[in-house]
Amino acid sequence: MYDIITKFAADNNSLKDKVWSPTADNIVNGKAPVKEGDNTLWGNIQSIINAVIGILGIVCVIVIIIGGINYMTSSGDAGKVKKAKDTILYGVIGLVVCVLAFAIVNFVISNILGSGS
Repeated sequence: MYDIITKFAADNNSLKDKVWSPTADNIVNGKAPVKEGDNTLWGNIQSIINAVIGILGIVCVIVIIIGGINYMTSSGDAGKVKKAKDTILYGVIGLVVCVLAFAIVNFVISNILGSGS
């Protein structure tokens, strides 16, 4: 049992010093995978799109908060309650669109680069 533990510890110590590098072993389909923030055209495009989608997500959360405040301060007025509920609904829809856009953009960019374009 002691031999197994020491072998496992030795393997973990040898792995912790390894850093990912785009060598021949790490290249997929002839292209190195792009990470967000890479100093390449696609990396820059992905970073800009992700930043814009992140800002839009923050705006959607702010819209939801404003709708909640309007709902709490509506004092039972049916018109104000409906407007506040609609505001919350639109904020949630916008947030869902932002999350889906983030996923789709990252999926498409990684597949474009992975296919050899």
